Amino acid sequence: QVQLVVSGGGLVQAGGSLRLSCAASGRTFSMYAMGWFRQASAKEREVLTAITWSGDTTYYAISVKGRFTISRDNAKNTVYLQMNNLKPEDTAVYYCAATFRGKFGVVPTTDGGYEYWGQGTQVTVSS
Repeated sequence: QVQLVVSGGGLVQAGGSLRLSCAASGRTFSMYAMGWFRQASAKEREVLTAITWSGDTTYYAISVKGRFTISRDNAKNTVYLQMNNLKPEDTAVYYCAATFRGKFGVVPTTDGGYEYWGQGTQVTVSS
């Protein structure tokens, strides 16, 4: 079992930045990848970015590429999401997820590819 705890959400003005953290505990030693998702009101959950635990493979959705950066600190079992140049349309509940399944060189990019989920954190971007 893996537990994921998300922190760092909040209210920010457009153009501002936030950093989300996702701390993993439990059976993390064989974790394959982690990802960040978000779900805006009345919309489906979408993948934003993902990274293998080794750090050799990352994925970014077009909507966040160049503005958001995923990183991980293996020593702290934590994955971060640095969000810059935030826009009102980034307003959503943000989730992190983890998986023990994967194929070398590929990160899952759908929510079905992840077995464990953190609680969501609200990010609100005001115009």
